[in-house]
Amino acid sequence: MILRVKLCGNLKYYLSPLYSTVVPPDEITVNYRYGLPLITLPLPSRRERCQFVVKPMLSTVGSFLQEIQNEDKGVNTVAVFTADGSKIPASTLMGILLMNDFKLVINKITYDVQCPKQEKLSSEHATEMETMMSLVHRLFTAIHFDEYRKKKENHLLEKIDRLKKQLQPLEQLKARVEGRCEASISRLLWTGLALLSVQGGALAWLTWWVYSWDIMEPVTYFITFANTMVFFAYFLVTRQDYTYSAVSGRQFLHFFYKKSKRDHFDVEQYNKLKDDLDEAKEALKRLRHILYFRLPVEELNDKS
Repeated sequence: MILRVKLCGNLKYYLSPLYSTVVPPDEITVNYRYGLPLITLPLPSRRERCQFVVKPMLSTVGSFLQEIQNEDKGVNTVAVFTADGSKIPASTLMGILLMNDFKLVINKITYDVQCPKQEKLSSEHATEMETMMSLVHRLFTAIHFDEYRKKKENHLLEKIDRLKKQLQPLEQLKARVEGRCEASISRLLWTGLALLSVQGGALAWLTWWVYSWDIMEPVTYFITFANTMVFFAYFLVTRQDYTYSAVSGRQFLHFFYKKSKRDHFDVEQYNKLKDDLDEAKEALKRLRHILYFRLPVEELNDKS
């Protein structure tokens, strides 16, 4: 998007056809050559001036700043601000940036950049230019679409592989924690069955061997009523129906978080990595089907 031209030799010789005076070496200038903006700026580490030829309709502020960092590895921070100090987004087109003066900050050094004023176009000419810019942008997108899609797909595949490698040890630790939780739940359920069996046997023994049914009938009634109160209290606390699957799942989560802290399993990090992985897979799926959605309507209906 951006062409770089290095100035070598005597700087005054190259600038003399354009200026009546020599530009200070610490200033940034913007000129137009062959209809394209030419930005000349000093490189901090190499102490020389470098020219960047910008394509206003295709280049963005982010790509321009990236080219500066690629040209001089000593540029640690670089940003663009408006004249009143507001930061300009990286997605802004260079053509829009060059309409007004701006500030370029390189390694905490602020440069005031004055853009030459362009002649205002008539409404008809402006409409034609907007149409042409839209056409050029669509043509550029069509030409570079496959390249962009391939680059984006490789980036998503690398991200998915990286996330899977980060999740692999967490998945193994999670499987061990879940195995111990399942064993604890199983022991708890069998213990509950054993207690109910003991309760039933005790009531039967008291009914037929110690007392009579006339005595034990109100006892069983109050036991049933007490169980009903326990179930209702469970609903008031958890706002869930008392079912064996719901109680088992709730107790499983309690054991899981308790054992996760003991085994140093970061649940928040695991959930974040899983969400990032799902988002990356969904983005890759949409990217691979983007050609399908760009087909004409009749072809889409045939495929459906």
